[in-house]
Amino acid sequence: MFSIYIHTLNRETKHTNHKKMSMSKQNVLVLALLLMFAMLLPPIQSLKLKAGNWGKTFPKKNQESETNLQFYFHDTLSGKNPSVVKIAEPLDKTQSYVTRFGTIFMADDPLTETYDPKSKLVGRAQGIYASSCQQEIGLLMSLSYVFVDGPYNGSTFTLVGKNSAANPVREMPIVGGTGLFRMARGYAIAKTHWVDLTTGDAIVGYNVTLIH
Repeated sequence: MFSIYIHTLNRETKHTNHKKMSMSKQNVLVLALLLMFAMLLPPIQSLKLKAGNWGKTFPKKNQESETNLQFYFHDTLSGKNPSVVKIAEPLDKTQSYVTRFGTIFMADDPLTETYDPKSKLVGRAQGIYASSCQQEIGLLMSLSYVFVDGPYNGSTFTLVGKNSAANPVREMPIVGGTGLFRMARGYAIAKTHWVDLTTGDAIVGYNVTLIH
């Protein structure tokens, strides 16, 4: 009778062990499926900094961050208080270009949160741009974009490159920065919102991506 009990106990033990192994395999399979599902999901970016509705910074790998900025650039040549003034033009007055080739301007343009000039001031674009093309309206831009709002207050980025101003949308390179944007690189997508062809006044929307 004792031997029968031992035999029964061994059968129950084997059955229990088999059941545990089966459950363990199931757990491994479920875990593997969950991991595969997680890998298929798009990465969720955690917000690092935010400035109103116009600026967001996300952490990236290798201790870098990505910042997306959207603002409006107000370029005013007319009126009693222009934000742009002409500082040089070609000496040879016999050469005339529709594109104003060779003319250089100094700018201190306000940057606002929306296209409305009275909306929140978020910064200023300060520097030089010049007409650098004879056959098209093309500007060589060399501007520092200096911010005065939110966590980006005091930080700058530098844009240097060609601006094909007659195109409705154009792309320009970001080559550096200071403050939170130190060592920045990236690009700016500019889109004309409004332009006065008589005075040259313009409002331009900027969408900027920075890695820093």
